[in-house]
Amino acid sequence: MTSDKYNTIVTESQGHFKDKGSKFYSFAFPLQNEDQVKKIITQLKKEHHSARHFCFAWRLGKENIRFRANDDGEPSSTAGKPILGQLQSFDVTNILIVVVRYFGGTLLGVGGLINAYRKAAADALNNAEILKKLIEKNYKISFTYNELNDVMHIIKQENFDIRSTDFQENCSLVFSVRKSEANKAEKIFKNLYKVQLKEVLE
Repeated sequence: MTSDKYNTIVTESQGHFKDKGSKFYSFAFPLQNEDQVKKIITQLKKEHHSARHFCFAWRLGKENIRFRANDDGEPSSTAGKPILGQLQSFDVTNILIVVVRYFGGTLLGVGGLINAYRKAAADALNNAEILKKLIEKNYKISFTYNELNDVMHIIKQENFDIRSTDFQENCSLVFSVRKSEANKAEKIFKNLYKVQLKEVLE
C-alpha cells in the first residue's frame, strides 16, 4: 500500500556553517506555493544586504513533488543542488531553504562549496520540527434535511473531519478523509439514497 503521509515543517528554522572566513546562514521556511519564494528571498536580501549569494532550493507537493534549485552566481551545481539534496535526504516537502553566504575572502573550491551549502542546509533541517502529516481528500456531499441525521451519524461514526457546512434550503457539507480511507468513504455515501458526493480539489 502506498503511504498517505508526508513530512514537512510548520515554522521557520535556522542553521549556519563557517569555512575559511565565509559564513553560510541557512533558513528553512514552510512553503505553500511557488509565489512565496520571491517574497521570502526579497525580504532576506533586505535583512542581509551585504551578503553575496542567496542560494536556494524548494520542494512542493504531497505526492507529485515539484522542485527547483538555484545557485545564485555560485559555480554550477555547487549550491542549489546540495541544498535540494538535503531536502530529499530528510524526505521533506512544502519547504524552501535559502542559504545566505557572506564571502570571507578565500575561495573554497567546488568541493568546499558543495560541503558548505550541504552542511548549512542540513543544520537548518536538524533544528526544525519536522512533522508527519496525512495526505487527505476532501469531499462535498449534498442532501436534503431528510438525510441529515443519517449523514451526520456516518460522519461521527467514521470520524471524518468536517471542514464546512451549509444547512439552508438544501444541506451540504465538506469533509476530509485520509487518502487510504477515501474509497471507503465514497462507497458509504454512494450507497446512501438521495446523497450526492463529489471530490473537492484543492
